[in-house]
Amino acid sequence: MIHPTAIVHPNAKLGRNVRIAPYAVIDGDVVLGDNCDVGPHVYITGRTDIGKNNRFHAGAVIGDLPQDLRFSGEATTMTIGDNNVFREHVTVHRSSKASEPTTIGSNNLLMANCHVGHNSTVKNNVLIANGALLGGHVTANDYARISGNCLVHQFVRVGTLAIMQGGSAISKDLPPYTIARGSNGICGINVIGMRRAGFTAEERTEIKRLYRALFRRTIRLGEAIEKARLEFTSEKARVLLDFAASATTRGMCADTGRPNDRDE
Repeated sequence: MIHPTAIVHPNAKLGRNVRIAPYAVIDGDVVLGDNCDVGPHVYITGRTDIGKNNRFHAGAVIGDLPQDLRFSGEATTMTIGDNNVFREHVTVHRSSKASEPTTIGSNNLLMANCHVGHNSTVKNNVLIANGALLGGHVTANDYARISGNCLVHQFVRVGTLAIMQGGSAISKDLPPYTIARGSNGICGINVIGMRRAGFTAEERTEIKRLYRALFRRTIRLGEAIEKARLEFTSEKARVLLDFAASATTRGMCADTGRPNDRDE
């Protein structure tokens, strides 16, 4: 099911029931899994390994060269899991180092005109809305929500079930379950997201208490983490504690002092 105007390199590996629309281009090192749907004017290039049931809408560019001045031209890669949707004009670049592929997991939605930079990792069930930009080496963990026109600086981590309000920007790590506001601010926990993910009322209450202990504290973060580990021992609490304890050199987003975490 390949339109006659599409250009598919003879070395490209296509799975069963692949559909390729007019004027799409598939280069020779591409592996495209079963039941993928490639829309018009899509360009898939590089050593890009794509799983099953992915859909690429018009104008998406997947696997092109990294926008990295230090890139030396080595053969780098990108991997994509299953059941992802790449809307119109999404760009995802392959890595700048062979040892560190750009990775997109499964069940993600990348909305129109968003960008995922080289060496980044987008895990599973992540939503990246229209116009959002992820710099190189970013990690977006499971169920993260990155709203429209958000900016994520290179090397930053976005925690599990964290959400960024539209137009917000972060150059520091965003902790799990939290809400990003403005520039490097957090304003409470993502109650709606946790409820949808199946967190019980008791679990949501525990995460609220832990949030206050870590981010509305009067002591240093390291000391707050040590004290909190003695009180908060559930698996979901450990996700937040371990993330905070492993803070990168970029540091951690800080509470804005405007609570927004009522469980309604």
